[in-house]
Amino acid sequence: MRAPFRARRQRGVAVVTALLLTTLAISIVASLFWQQQVQVRSMENQRLQLQTKWILRGALDWASLVLRQDAYTSVYTSLDQVWATPLAETRLDQYIERERVEGENFDATLSGNIIDATSRYNLGNLARNRDKDEQQVAILQRLLDNLRLDPRMGNRIADFVAQGQQVAAPADPAATPGGGSGGGGAEGGGGSGGGGGGGGGGGSVGTALPPVPPVNGVPIPLLQVDDLLALQGITPAILTQLRPFLIVLPAGIEATKLNVNTVPAELLAAIVPGMSLSQANSLVARRKTAAWRTPADFQSQAANGVDLPDTWDIKSSWFIVQSRIRLDRAALNAESLIRRNPVVSVGGGTQVIWTRQN
Repeated sequence: MRAPFRARRQRGVAVVTALLLTTLAISIVASLFWQQQVQVRSMENQRLQLQTKWILRGALDWASLVLRQDAYTSVYTSLDQVWATPLAETRLDQYIERERVEGENFDATLSGNIIDATSRYNLGNLARNRDKDEQQVAILQRLLDNLRLDPRMGNRIADFVAQGQQVAAPADPAATPGGGSGGGGAEGGGGSGGGGGGGGGGGSVGTALPPVPPVNGVPIPLLQVDDLLALQGITPAILTQLRPFLIVLPAGIEATKLNVNTVPAELLAAIVPGMSLSQANSLVARRKTAAWRTPADFQSQAANGVDLPDTWDIKSSWFIVQSRIRLDRAALNAESLIRRNPVVSVGGGTQVIWTRQN
């Protein structure tokens, strides 16, 4: 009796062992397949991200071409020109190289628009080398008043901007020549000056002085409008109200002028001292049918021939390109700042300053 029982027991152990080994083998194979699937999906995601960046690059090339063409054909910048026409959602499926799967729904779309950056007030105008520009502060205060915000906030914002700026010490007159009249300042950029020192190696560049103590907290350079949240009294609700009217352009450039052909009524009323918001709305409505082609046209209509502060213009050199890309599972929303240099200048054309992905 014991021999058959032992045999049955051994067979049972063998069956259990076989089941355990089978389960282990299945687990190992499943794990390998899972790792392979994760790697394949990761490679697909990387490919999609790379393709979205190439689409973004193509969109910026297209925007630059439109802006260059506009500079050739017009001496003023207005909202009735080609650059201001938004690009509706456009399918790009036929331009994307990939293996097609029958029945697969693969979406690739691009949409976007171009905004005149000088239709917004540049906060960098408020101060130069930590010295506040009272004329610019007055414009910001009038804008705040038009938005039904406390105008006194303008002085606090100007102080905040000034405290975050770096002051360049004067260059040594006996330094080796070669910096040129377009030198890049404290960072040695050489930017748009043309004859500057490029990477900072041509001539002597002044060193930055230590920052002055701030009114509240540690001074920080203002890089984008959202940095205003570091200022006491600026709440997210106030920032949301201000954001469509403000911008921060790169430091080190000359004070930018607001384009009266593209600014909203609140800023137009801030440019002209004594102009009411209702008067500005009337001018904006008239501007839709006939943009101001010369400074004299605006001067005669807005100020009745009275000289206005030199804070406005009828053309623009700075633009924001907003791009929205959808590619299968990947999505990319980006903003890019483009500078349009005079066509007749050395290096004339367009230059992408920065791109920020949202």
